[in-house]
Amino acid sequence: MSAAGLPSSAADAARAALAQAGGVVTGVDVFDAPCAIDLHVGGLAQPDARAALEALPFEVVVQAADAVRRRTLLVADMDSTMIQCECIDELADYAGIKPAIAAITERAMQGELDFAAALKERVALLKGLEAGVIGRCLKERVRLMPGARTLVRTMKAHGGRAVLISGGFTAFTGPVAAMIGFDRHVANGLEVHDGRLTGTVAQPIVDSETKRATLLAEAGDALAASLAVGDGANDIPMLRAAGYGVAYHAKPKAAAAADAAVRFGDLTVLLWAQGYPRAAWVQG
Repeated sequence: MSAAGLPSSAADAARAALAQAGGVVTGVDVFDAPCAIDLHVGGLAQPDARAALEALPFEVVVQAADAVRRRTLLVADMDSTMIQCECIDELADYAGIKPAIAAITERAMQGELDFAAALKERVALLKGLEAGVIGRCLKERVRLMPGARTLVRTMKAHGGRAVLISGGFTAFTGPVAAMIGFDRHVANGLEVHDGRLTGTVAQPIVDSETKRATLLAEAGDALAASLAVGDGANDIPMLRAAGYGVAYHAKPKAAAAADAAVRFGDLTVLLWAQGYPRAAWVQG
């Protein structure tokens, strides 16, 4: 899949890569020319087919032939997934300490630090910051990820539900959820006293286990029809629990744990993966 249009050799390149791994292409369906095609493959397990195709220079999403294609639940991370920044790093910039906090954020997202401990450490460094900075940050720094509105609005137009869940803060998830069209948002609360951040986070902390549990609760008996998307190590339990988990321009551990990894395109790749041609998209 490619928003710019697949090269004419894409199907042949995929066919050759699969054949080298022992697979056989049994059918080709160009369902959204020139951007997306379906290849029907036999002779390979799903992980082996993905491994055979991951070196190709365009998006590849491998799914079981009998899997639910169009998902009825989307559970999405926010920072660096639905928006283009890490909000806590941007708040730190207003406090003049972005390099220190961004370094902790990066290590936490790589899975090198305990998430809850890293969050508490970073929030403590923001103690005394004027709460009004949050509104400025939303206006000046927060930008939606390309394709975010189109993904959510298209899935909802076809009967789906969308939940935004973040290890970040409700002060950001609330406005972002409203801008994109999510049905619900879940995140941490930044505590404020006398107009300034106290340096503490409301308990309990929304962490990787909260993300997984929220997905399971939202999906109920329809877990197979759920889709999760995220980019960091704290998203891994959610990605693994979902009917289909997608790592979006993700850290290596998250990409390895997911069912698929978006490496080149925007969030509309998840619509092609569900078999939605552009004519069916609800543009954001």
